[in-house]
Amino acid sequence: IEMDAAQVVSFEADGRPAADATLLPQEPVVAPATPRQLADAAADKYGLPRQLVRSVMSAESGFQAGAVSSKGAIGLMQLMPSTAQTLGVNPRDAAQNADAGARYLRALLEKYHGALYHALAAYNAGPAAVDKYQGVPPFPETLRYVGRIAGEWKKESSQSGTNSAAATRSSSDSGSHPQSGSGF
Repeated sequence: IEMDAAQVVSFEADGRPAADATLLPQEPVVAPATPRQLADAAADKYGLPRQLVRSVMSAESGFQAGAVSSKGAIGLMQLMPSTAQTLGVNPRDAAQNADAGARYLRALLEKYHGALYHALAAYNAGPAAVDKYQGVPPFPETLRYVGRIAGEWKKESSQSGTNSAAATRSSSDSGSHPQSGSGF
């Protein structure tokens, strides 16, 4: 039977009990990923040690997704807007930021043939500065940054028995001081 909806005045109960909303199928509630979970997922995706990506995230933003630096870097991994644009991500989206930061770190490790200090310095001061100085530039902020992350990662790796050389060049290749620009 077809009827114009304007003609419906009321509905009569048909004797069946009303559906209980708690019995209806519901979408599973998924808690948003924590910054550390995002770091770990990105590390796994790009074949990087989890503690290394966590150390970079800690140094960059203190695990604060809404962090914005005085120089304009955004998010967990403190991506510059131009870097985020090059990587095709929204730097204000925590998951995209963590993923892109790890992808960028991986690309820097590849560019510098696994030399961790070079890659970290390039992440902090930019690849142009590392190329200009043919290693870690003598900027106090960059020297502290590289030393802090390398120290945290080395400490965590030795405590967990992780082979820190898996993703970076061995320290036996050259000196291990950040100013020398070598990896582990």
